[in-house]
Amino acid sequence: MSSIQPVRGTHDLIGEGQRRHAHVVNTARRIADVYGFDEWATPIFEDTRVFSRSLGDTSDVVSKEMYSFSDRDGESLTLRPEGTAAICRALVTNALTQSLPQKVFYAGPMFRHERPQKGRYRQFHQIGAELLGAAEPLADAEAIAMGYEVLKALGIADYVTLELNTLGDAASRDAWRDALVAYFSAHKDKLSADSLTRLEKNPLRILDSKDAGDKVLVADAPMMAEFLTPEARAFWDDLRKKLDVFGIAYTVNPSIVRGLDYYNHTTFEFVTNRLGSQGTVLAGGRYDGLVKQMGGPEVPAIGWAAGIERLSMLLEQVPPAPRSVVLVPVGAPDESAVVQILQGLRGQGVRTEIGYKGSLRKRMERAGKQNASHVLFLGEDELAKGLFRVKNMETGAEQEVSRDALLSKAQDVFAA
Repeated sequence: MSSIQPVRGTHDLIGEGQRRHAHVVNTARRIADVYGFDEWATPIFEDTRVFSRSLGDTSDVVSKEMYSFSDRDGESLTLRPEGTAAICRALVTNALTQSLPQKVFYAGPMFRHERPQKGRYRQFHQIGAELLGAAEPLADAEAIAMGYEVLKALGIADYVTLELNTLGDAASRDAWRDALVAYFSAHKDKLSADSLTRLEKNPLRILDSKDAGDKVLVADAPMMAEFLTPEARAFWDDLRKKLDVFGIAYTVNPSIVRGLDYYNHTTFEFVTNRLGSQGTVLAGGRYDGLVKQMGGPEVPAIGWAAGIERLSMLLEQVPPAPRSVVLVPVGAPDESAVVQILQGLRGQGVRTEIGYKGSLRKRMERAGKQNASHVLFLGEDELAKGLFRVKNMETGAEQEVSRDALLSKAQDVFAA
């Protein structure tokens, strides 16, 4: 075995793993299209400021996990740790803030230097959706409904739960922040080192702490619901009514604040108990100030992202391996005639391979290992007569097929 292995926290997508991955992406892409979302693709690396400004200097992503480097021109670049900030940057730099709303779907790799564990990698993959330019609670409900439809289409909706919270508007958040500062300042001696730093810069981050001592304090900390303005409470109430209209069940979880600094109003997570401690499979929220941070105008927005690896692990129905028709030359038939048949089948959308060399027995064994659905025998006699022998590898039955049928009705021939 080679001494060169995949870098820690990365993995290859091969065979069933790749089929699961593709199934998640293709399913989500189909649902996004039904909801009127267009697919965007942003660069894998961006100016570091795209993420450091938007995610917040005190977030774990910026302070501990980003893959940042200086290029040969001395510019600081970062492999994207998430997709939302890059989509907002693209909205501004492509002058699309005058053409709102924009409904965006994306899929691709992200990068975070964190501890690898079940379903969590340093290079991981996400699908995501962003609805940019809509301020109404209906937009939040529709975005959540779209995420739920993706989970339902993947066959995993029955064992996930939607957990919902509000972070209120700016006034609500400022009042809550002041209350949190007062509360945690009174317990400084019990805070972890990380939380002491967060207390100075962004006390909301303390609510995300994984430290056992911090969690005890967080349990008794002031809750956002106590500080909601009338406007923020109206938004929160309306959102829940809209979810009822969509027929989506949820539970309110006041501890959901999300790990990034750009959220306001709605935050939500779809969680499961089938992945151990890493139970969140799809999550997001509202982020009305992020586009402005990218140099654009005030643009309200709501979105979500989901880890493809985690969704793949939850799939109960594995997409089947594709099956091919294998051409097996018998003797030494004219190569150009064989290639004509080969390309003719492919031109009709039939997955077709050719047995390159070896005895007839060896080629048949190889066709079996390739999980071929049919074998098409091509010899000098078959080519001369224009009649070809086709073997169904599932049943063992054989039939003769004319050249015309093979080159015009191949899908019907190999459906049998």
